[in-house]
Amino acid sequence: MANKPQNPSAVDVLRGARAQLSELIGMPAESVSSFERADNGWQLRIEVLELARVPDTMSLLASYEVELDAQGELTGYRRLHRYERGRADKNN
Repeated sequence: MANKPQNPSAVDVLRGARAQLSELIGMPAESVSSFERADNGWQLRIEVLELARVPDTMSLLASYEVELDAQGELTGYRRLHRYERGRADKNN
């Protein structure tokens, strides 16, 4: 009888999502800014360094929405917006 694959831990999902997204887009994932379990897996928002500048506060970052299945495999992503590292969020 084959063993049923176990669901990964939250930490494993976070690490795997960052690694998978970085490999696909060719840019380093810096941090995970949101993380939640979805109906059929996981949904994350990952901040990515898209263009390094000097000084670092002028570097260009992007926020990506990432979807993963229950086993932590990336099933889709999209860039939500880009921003300079030194800019604060606008109050809406």
